[in-house]
Amino acid sequence: MMGRLSAAGWELTEDPALADAIVVNTCSFIETAADESIDTILELSRQKTIGRCRRLVVVGCLPERFKDDIATALPEVDLFMGTGAFDDIVAAVDETRPWPDNPFPDPDSIRTDEKLPRFTRTPGAAYLKIAEGCSRHCTYCIIPRLRGRQKSRPLGVIVSEARDMIEAGAKELILVSQETTRYGSDLSPRVGLDQLLAELAGLSDSVWIRFLYGHPESLTDAIIDTVAARDNICSYFDLPVQHASTRLLKRMGRAYSRENLVALFGTIRQRVPGAVIRTTAIVGFPGETDADFRELSSFVEQVGVDHLGVFTYSDADDLPSHHLKGHVDAKTARKRMDRLMAQQMDHSSNQCHRYIGQTLRVLVEEKREDSLFYGRSEFQAPEVDGIIYIRTETTDKVPVVGEFIDVTITEAMEYDLIGVPS
Repeated sequence: MMGRLSAAGWELTEDPALADAIVVNTCSFIETAADESIDTILELSRQKTIGRCRRLVVVGCLPERFKDDIATALPEVDLFMGTGAFDDIVAAVDETRPWPDNPFPDPDSIRTDEKLPRFTRTPGAAYLKIAEGCSRHCTYCIIPRLRGRQKSRPLGVIVSEARDMIEAGAKELILVSQETTRYGSDLSPRVGLDQLLAELAGLSDSVWIRFLYGHPESLTDAIIDTVAARDNICSYFDLPVQHASTRLLKRMGRAYSRENLVALFGTIRQRVPGAVIRTTAIVGFPGETDADFRELSSFVEQVGVDHLGVFTYSDADDLPSHHLKGHVDAKTARKRMDRLMAQQMDHSSNQCHRYIGQTLRVLVEEKREDSLFYGRSEFQAPEVDGIIYIRTETTDKVPVVGEFIDVTITEAMEYDLIGVPS
């Protein structure tokens, strides 16, 4: 949407007070995300009376999920648009043009075969959408209903878009979709993520390639081997497992067992020396017992997860899991989350301290103070993992935001590292 608006001549601003039109792109995957979206909408709606804003447009998953009731609930909004309507964003914000004919098109009707304009504010890094939608049916997830079945973009279109991003200065390409490791399974002829990774890695030896949001079932040996064979593909595997109790995984609609996960993580570490694994887990899912939680805790310790995100189960009456027996109370779920994160914090601290004395390649992301910058290494994804603080008081080497620099690590915390330019 930002690319379409920029190409149409709109100047993008992060200051709501300066905006003639405000677009809120929403999430409603879990209750807290929906609440955050609504709070943001209400806060920004004030700009229609105290600022320049003449159109407030809300797009994405929140209106897609609640389209029957949302206009009545939020009369401050001028137009709601679903997940399949992003192509109409220019008309939506322009007072001189009529409203889009259908603000809630079928998500399965969106085109994935065209090269899209892109606009990014992230220094050095660029997100590259490789597919849209999901064809799985996990019982806790509403994404297939909001975004339709998986629709992979053609390999050539993605590679062309990536080439433009690199020419524009991107130093890291981050591949995203609802399930990146299943990329290309719906194309004819079929292709795989391993083929896409190899093509992208060949565009430039000096650009990192990272993929997020994989799935244990669709991570193939070919993908693992491609990561191992290419120095500029980050040895970083983001594989949300959601749990490790085989009984509970079955209730979640995840067709693998704890034993499958242990074997998979072992294969990754064997074939990709130094590989970093990130995963997420849901605690408090309906039917989760103390024994199930202990199994999840022991699994996390057994496989040595490098980065872990933990969520409490978010219920809603439009989810299949809502109808399962044995709902866990919020207090118990919260205690389990806190226990698991405390366990992971100790492990993360130990992992961070092993980097002291090492020199790491770091992508510089921001200048905090005159002598303090921060950035990320190959083993850290943006916003969800730790960061590396770069101190420059004792050196004349000045980091450049959006560029790489070698950093020698001098200190470690629970999740973050501190170092100096090498």
